[in-house]
Amino acid sequence: MSSEQVETREFQAETRKVLDIVINSLYTERDIFVRELVSNSADALEKYRHISLTEKPEFDAHVPLEITIDCDDKKHRLTITDTGVGMTREELENNLGTIAHSGSSRFLEELAEAAKKDVSLIGQFGVGFYSVFMVAEKVRVQTRSWDGSEGHEWESDGAGTYTIKPCDGLHRGTKIIIELKDDAHEYATKFTIERIIKQYSTFVPFPVKVEGKTVNTVQAIWTRSKSEITDEEYTEFYKFIGNAVDEPLYRLHFSADAPLSINALLYVPQENYETLGMGRMQPGVNLYCQRVLIDQHSENILPEWLRFVKGVVDSEDLPLNISRQALQDNALVARIRRVITKRFIKFLAEQAAKDSEKYEKFWQTFGIFLKEGITTDFEFQKELGKLLRFESSATEPGELTSLDAYIERMKDGQDSIYYINGPGRAALEHGPYVEMFKKRGVEIIYTLEPIDDFVLNHLGEYEGNKLVSADRADLRLPAGEGEEEKKSEQQGERLDQDTVADLCTFFKETLGDKIQEVKASDRLVDSPAMIVNVDGYMTSSMERIMQAQGGEAAMTGKKELQINPASPLMKKLAAVKEKQADFAADIARQIFDNAMIQAGLLVDSQEMVSRNYRILEKLAADE
Repeated sequence: MSSEQVETREFQAETRKVLDIVINSLYTERDIFVRELVSNSADALEKYRHISLTEKPEFDAHVPLEITIDCDDKKHRLTITDTGVGMTREELENNLGTIAHSGSSRFLEELAEAAKKDVSLIGQFGVGFYSVFMVAEKVRVQTRSWDGSEGHEWESDGAGTYTIKPCDGLHRGTKIIIELKDDAHEYATKFTIERIIKQYSTFVPFPVKVEGKTVNTVQAIWTRSKSEITDEEYTEFYKFIGNAVDEPLYRLHFSADAPLSINALLYVPQENYETLGMGRMQPGVNLYCQRVLIDQHSENILPEWLRFVKGVVDSEDLPLNISRQALQDNALVARIRRVITKRFIKFLAEQAAKDSEKYEKFWQTFGIFLKEGITTDFEFQKELGKLLRFESSATEPGELTSLDAYIERMKDGQDSIYYINGPGRAALEHGPYVEMFKKRGVEIIYTLEPIDDFVLNHLGEYEGNKLVSADRADLRLPAGEGEEEKKSEQQGERLDQDTVADLCTFFKETLGDKIQEVKASDRLVDSPAMIVNVDGYMTSSMERIMQAQGGEAAMTGKKELQINPASPLMKKLAAVKEKQADFAADIARQIFDNAMIQAGLLVDSQEMVSRNYRILEKLAADE
């Protein structure tokens, strides 16, 4: 070949800068270069497939559409070949020697900035190719266009110049021959290349053959129509993508074209592995762009509280060359996350309406994650409120109800949804807080998990109805059959007003700083007393959790003791304190401790036991 046929050219100045940005800033993992070259090959194959339908080309028409990769670990050489559209000499120079935004300093500024955060411009044609110079001592690109014109070879070490010369004997497509750097010899081994293909390029829609063996054998079924996919195919794909052995509990397969192009296939497993003692789960959804993996176990495509979901999300709108660091701050990714999260929440609501029994199984297993979402993610609180399930005074033991169903059963004039937390249904139903609810026929939700009060407190209200804990001091219940019934409930065989006031003063003097105030209750029916919270924000169960985390110092809620003027015990105490003040003080302290225990709050057990014995000894002596 004569020297006149070999042209040596300098990279365009902008191209040299792009090389520096891509190699040193954008690509933080060297494996990515294989993904980029395979993606470019897949694009070239897709273009040829389209041309073959419209142009009916004759040159190399019989050659199959595929990508082949050869590893030579002795010569430290990696070769990637595709049978796509190929390039003419002019296309070769334009695509690999120059950047389309020639002379645009703004393009370079945006690209450099994108390498740090906003990657919307990185997906320009050819930019991904330059990542090969992270590992390459020298690169040769041999290519021949689909139109049968002369083939050419492009060669460069990425330092500043490249050569282009004619190349005989080429078939349609492109062959990239990579002479590897001394610290990159591992990329000439079959094992390494197979591993990278399986991680990033499993779903490329053309065969990828490594040393003659097709590596990408699993179909990207999320790109197919739902009507074409069998249940068995869905299950097999779930087992592959979720590393599972069982069938999924739910699956959601949906596509969207506007405002974003999205294909998503999401699964809910049968088990919550966090509750099985296997540690915090890592996100289970992989992010793809045109079937090419962008982010495995993506922390960006779904909120953290949906980490139990398995599956794939594929968006053609994402640039292929997006880095993991840039994903976090990318506005497009945030929009995709919002669309998918809303669609998944809507799907769960649909499933709950369709099969409540199956949804309750989901709720028992994964409800804790939705509760986490309400307490940490303000954006989706309202939608998640629809998915909450609890027992209530209107349900049978073990039967769950929704907030929507509660609202349908609300009494006339009722504008609040009431709830009370406790260790179990039986304890709540025999406790002081639900007595008046039962008497007036007002439904109350039983929250049986410690986190539930935080959840409902964060939610605040639902469909215009306030969520109110029954241990609030300022609680006002709707009347039963009418105001007259309410008045009659407050009357009966009660202590007179002066005696009640005197008794409240006695309790306050006896308990001192342990209690902020003592009042007569209009809510108690049978119980002699109860503890209520003056601070409407902090419920007793919330305080109990804070105590467990931070000890006594975490007790911040202000307490009020409410006593029942109609209780036989209070009537006897009023009489005893006139004659045996010390004994009456022990009874008052015991009543307070009992009320604290019923509120789920801590008491000094040693002091309480000693006091109990004193009371029993006194009663025995009086007998």
